[in-house]
Amino acid sequence: MSASMLFMVALVCVLLLVVVALFYRLWKLRQVGGTAAILRDMPAVGGHGWRHGVMRYRGGEAGFYRLSSFRWWPDRTLSRRGVEVVSRRAPRGDEFDIMTEEIVVLELRDTGPDRGRGYEIALDRGALTAFTSWMESRPSPRARRRSY
Repeated sequence: MSASMLFMVALVCVLLLVVVALFYRLWKLRQVGGTAAILRDMPAVGGHGWRHGVMRYRGGEAGFYRLSSFRWWPDRTLSRRGVEVVSRRAPRGDEFDIMTEEIVVLELRDTGPDRGRGYEIALDRGALTAFTSWMESRPSPRARRRSY
């Protein structure tokens, strides 16, 4: 076998592995479930930086899994105690290329140990209800454990 033929066989094998890994990730995301979301890091300009994915809620954390990522773990993790909703708005401008009028965009600020990070998350009505319920079920910051 020539060197170019070996290179082509290796390239086809690598591409096949990448396709299999991507389909496995998509299958796992659909199997376990979650809510559809579109997220971007702040600051951002216009309609740039949005990533489609799935939000999964587990106790005090919400994991965002990008659809186009190969990671087995969440691409972003939001802590229920460390996230604050700053504002709420409708999509605007060129965001309508990937969103509908029924979408609500929330601006979030990380108030936890990794301060200074900001996000925007676009959710439909059902996903917004799930996210709001998850946020509102956190313990009050005033609540303290009392030891007697």
